[in-house]
Amino acid sequence: MRLVFAGTPEPAVPALRALLASGRHEVVAVVTRPDAQTGRGRKVLRSPVGTLADEHGIEVLTPARAGDPAFLTRLRELAPDVCPVVAYGALLPQSALDIPAQGWVNLHFSLLPAWRGAAPVQAAIRAGDEITGASTFRIVKELDAGPVYGVVTEKIGPADTAGALLDRLSRSGADLLQSTVDGIEDGTLRALDQPGEGVSYAPKVSVEDARVSFAGPAAGIDRLIRSVTPDPGAWAEFRGERFKLGPVTVLDEPGPPPGELVVERKRVLVGTATKPVRLGEVQAPGKKRMAATDWARGTRIDEGERLR
Repeated sequence: MRLVFAGTPEPAVPALRALLASGRHEVVAVVTRPDAQTGRGRKVLRSPVGTLADEHGIEVLTPARAGDPAFLTRLRELAPDVCPVVAYGALLPQSALDIPAQGWVNLHFSLLPAWRGAAPVQAAIRAGDEITGASTFRIVKELDAGPVYGVVTEKIGPADTAGALLDRLSRSGADLLQSTVDGIEDGTLRALDQPGEGVSYAPKVSVEDARVSFAGPAAGIDRLIRSVTPDPGAWAEFRGERFKLGPVTVLDEPGPPPGELVVERKRVLVGTATKPVRLGEVQAPGKKRMAATDWARGTRIDEGERLR
């Protein structure tokens, strides 16, 4: 079949690689978000998906909006049978959805109808889910509500960060998307409507959402930090400035009051509403990321000082 693949960030790359390597379908173009400025030097960079397409000599389309008339005209000219989608990052209007003969097929990193939206992996970790997965479904106007073709499941480990879990799902999901496209071509795969119960939503996580309050229970703090690692990154305030936090370890012992720091020779503890947590890597303003013990050795921390 003729495919136009839509995707933008690194987690979409394995799926595009799988479709290119299958030898069964022709990827005639890629749709990705426009080149963006990044880093301190504000260099303009192509998205990871766009970069891979360039390496394979595939046409790259970067519309500012998926409803732009010029983009829709080009998409019609390409005449795709199916448009696979992985983390494209923009809404698709009905005028675009109507173009491919077999529709747009999205790879979404949750077990639908759970965690519809932009940040399903982060939401699953934060909620304490033990199992998550990926789903392929046909895109409809309502957010992530289309009929499902297939799923794969993945266990969430007690130390999983969003980055680690998403990396695994992007690889298992790539195989799922390829098999879905194969099944659509064969006519052997039928999409089933999502159940009406069990719907939950996972909106995009903001920097403010990643702020840690040590007034909460240790288990929730642990899950929150892992859910926003590496992006946008957990943080709290120390001496009135933003202090970045890597994953922590929950300890089964008495601890100080919530937020209070305790510096020991080989560990740095913070109190919570329940058990204390041991800090892992931290990053103070203007400093590199380092072990909490190294940071504490170079910082005079007064008794009773807190992360807030």
